[in-house]
Amino acid sequence: MQEIASETPALGRDRFGPGGRLLLITSKYLAIAGGLVFVGLVVMSIVSIVGRKLFSWPVPGDVEVLQMCTAFAAASFFAFCHLANGDVKVDFFTHNLAPRNIARLDAFGSLLVGLFGALLAWRTAAGALSLKEVGETSAILGWPVWIAQALMVPGFALLGAAGFYLCFHLLRAAARYRQS
Repeated sequence: MQEIASETPALGRDRFGPGGRLLLITSKYLAIAGGLVFVGLVVMSIVSIVGRKLFSWPVPGDVEVLQMCTAFAAASFFAFCHLANGDVKVDFFTHNLAPRNIARLDAFGSLLVGLFGALLAWRTAAGALSLKEVGETSAILGWPVWIAQALMVPGFALLGAAGFYLCFHLLRAAARYRQS
């Protein structure tokens, strides 16, 4: 069995330009924020469950808070995962290809990720604006639903930017392979 490569040979994070490093740092801090939100949600869930079972006092609207905050937190991880080469890749057919061709295929995959991230950011923002116009609120707490949806937009936009950046980065790497 072949050992799984942790990163594409042409894609050392140290080879990112200033724009790539800025994307990486921004996405890392957004992922940390998402992780902290998840930790807070775990604490809130434990308090609510223990309060409900022992004292008949749950956290009011805990499910609403969990749903709204989880959406933001999950969207916060995608860009960092992509920049850190943490995506799921099936290289059964490609592991014997030349590094230049692997870089090209990875560039195409990153282009698709960029397009998908941009599409998600656009449609999520449009949905948030629609929810703001109709004034939809959560059932128990009465929180505006559009805010939770709008908080997902930066994560998706950053995913789009990361995908496009890696696409061009990998195409440059493929060109370097051709020259060597």
